Amino acid sequence: MGIRTFRPYTPGTRQAVVSDFQEVTKTEPEKSLTHYKHNKKGRNNRGVITSRHRGGGHKQLYRVIDFRRNKYDVPAKVAAIEYDPNRNARIALLFYKDGEKRYILAPAGLSVGMTVIAGNEAPFEVGNAMPLGRVPLGTEVHNIELVAGKGGQMVRSAGAAAQVVAKEGDYVTLRLPSKEMRMVRKECCATLGRVGNAEARNLKLGKAGRTRHLGKRPHVRGSVMNPVDHPHGGGEGKAPIGHSHPMTPWGKPALGVKTREVKKASNRLIVRRRNKA
Repeated sequence: MGIRTFRPYTPGTRQAVVSDFQEVTKTEPEKSLTHYKHNKKGRNNRGVITSRHRGGGHKQLYRVIDFRRNKYDVPAKVAAIEYDPNRNARIALLFYKDGEKRYILAPAGLSVGMTVIAGNEAPFEVGNAMPLGRVPLGTEVHNIELVAGKGGQMVRSAGAAAQVVAKEGDYVTLRLPSKEMRMVRKECCATLGRVGNAEARNLKLGKAGRTRHLGKRPHVRGSVMNPVDHPHGGGEGKAPIGHSHPMTPWGKPALGVKTREVKKASNRLIVRRRNKA
């Protein structure tokens, strides 16, 4: 896993930093584990744009990832490490002993030929999945469930890991990548290790065209619009916002405003908030 830079032959290559894909061992996905992914272009069922700046982009096949890791006590061999266009992490193709094939998020240090297993008695090795109640203190984990059996919902992006810091009663306390301290039920599953491809944070697209390939359309600043289009619009030259605080195009508070529900049920499980809530 590494990154590549280019000689500045063109304005696009001058800024670009891309992955070298050295860890990828297979270029074509497993056909039985893919399905068609419809591009909604940010529109609802009436064709009205409800999420701006989306559309276009390269066609992508969705890879079905096993976030549940519910195939207990059946060892699986890592057959390949693959690229996934739907996420910044790499994925690992597993061949189970009973013949089934599944994709999982590829942890750092997992390579072709290694064996992984999920279960209550799984050994403490990278790529193995088990309930949080069994994980030793100080261990790094990822793909963490919030509801037992629902599948991993937290800590799934490239290079991310949470740390088990305490155990008390039915709950395990985790330090999340955001530095938030949160309690999770001990029967919820997690995978040992850190998600691979940590170099993803160092990549640079280099040109507007590569952003369009990802399905993102241009974002226009409110300050360069007219007053009819945005609360920040209007004025001569480089005008200030003109309000006591930044606003969305629809006049709601923006930038730094807390959006988490005050009465959200899971608030009681948060031991310490992240720095910017």
